[in-house]
Amino acid sequence: MYTITTNKSGTRSIAVGEEHLCTIEKYQLFTGLVGSSGIVDEEVLDKLKLTVRSLIASQEECKDLLNLCVEVLYHDNMKALGLGALMALYGEWMEGREQVQAEE
Repeated sequence: MYTITTNKSGTRSIAVGEEHLCTIEKYQLFTGLVGSSGIVDEEVLDKLKLTVRSLIASQEECKDLLNLCVEVLYHDNMKALGLGALMALYGEWMEGREQVQAEE
């Protein structure tokens, strides 16, 4: 289990599990999400939420997406700063997985 900070003062956070990161990878949710400016703002968070909603609407079995929504994306504490932290965590997690695969 990982924890991401969702505000500048560090008083709010969200717990992110391995299953959430696997869901992000499975559906490639961060691919093409951030524009060329590289800035993660509320519009980027809204874009992600809309993408996930459309994926849920188009599939019959999507319990993993629903869990990601309820537990992370639509969490009361999730803001643009939290999404930036989630994206950073995902990048670190992917690097760790690639290193383990390379070692094997």
